[in-house]
Amino acid sequence: MRAEKALVEGEVWHGGDLATAKALFPEAPEPWIDLSTGINPIPYPVPALPLSLWQRLPGKAEEAALLEAARKAYRVAAGAGLVAAPGTQILIEALPRIAGEGPVAVLGPTYAEHALSWRKAGASVREIATPDDAGDAPVVVLVNPNNPDGRVIGREALASLARRLAERGGLLIIDEAFVDFTPRDSLIPELPPSTLVLRSFGKTYGLAGLRLGFAVAEPRLTDALRTALGPWSVAGPALHVGALALADRAWLDAAARARAADAIRLDTLLAPHGRIVGGTALYRLLATPDASALFAHLGRNGIYARRFQNDASWLRFGLPGDEPAWVRLGEALASFVPARHGAA
Repeated sequence: MRAEKALVEGEVWHGGDLATAKALFPEAPEPWIDLSTGINPIPYPVPALPLSLWQRLPGKAEEAALLEAARKAYRVAAGAGLVAAPGTQILIEALPRIAGEGPVAVLGPTYAEHALSWRKAGASVREIATPDDAGDAPVVVLVNPNNPDGRVIGREALASLARRLAERGGLLIIDEAFVDFTPRDSLIPELPPSTLVLRSFGKTYGLAGLRLGFAVAEPRLTDALRTALGPWSVAGPALHVGALALADRAWLDAAARARAADAIRLDTLLAPHGRIVGGTALYRLLATPDASALFAHLGRNGIYARRFQNDASWLRFGLPGDEPAWVRLGEALASFVPARHGAA
């Protein structure tokens, strides 16, 4: 099957790669509608940028302005450490170098790069179904809200887990990439000991190409990450735009309301095709025995959904970015005819 040959065996599948979509379905109509990511399709309005941002190295004042905006936006306590990076992914890659050798328990299924980064560093990694399954692992990693099913673990349960890890010198790593629209779920304001929280900028603000992310933890950990990243790690334009956007609470509140309404609209379209497992305001996860056929049907219609290596019955859908895209998705879903299961 052409769809399988376009994906390299052993690689982690990610969304957002339209080159893969076009290779899978070369006859599909364009423009493509990419629903394979959890990125806000209505981005923060980036103003015209001064040419100087592209001509000189990022300055300390600009970095300080970004970190101050991030502290306010994420409600980071005065004594906690905060470091900015060129995307959360590079922090995920750096954590095994500063947080010990494991073994590591990863609450899954979840974003696959977490487990992969520790395995690449030589750590023993096991996937667990609940925090209580962590056992004596010194490092526990989880995504909250989880990607792809939107599962949320309450702050009290997370704080309890952090305390248990602190008692044995361990570390709790929480990836809060999708928490911006539900800030009540963030553990940052009460940051327990032995806890490191990751925050992603590009998903909520629809600017993934800007490459900007943050880590919040006790200063010894954020200092170690800063050293690992080296000087000028965040580009000047990212410092500038990030500071503007993080200070714009009115935009964030309006985006949260609009995307929540979009998620409800998406649920309505998807519900006839299977069970909606969950998600966040930026994506929804559908479970259906027809996932493979539905993925191919949408692909032939120029619509790219996100499928999963660990569960062939799952498809994740991001949000369409405009009304024509909503109409095309609705028409494609309405025209899908599933095969009769169990037929000879």
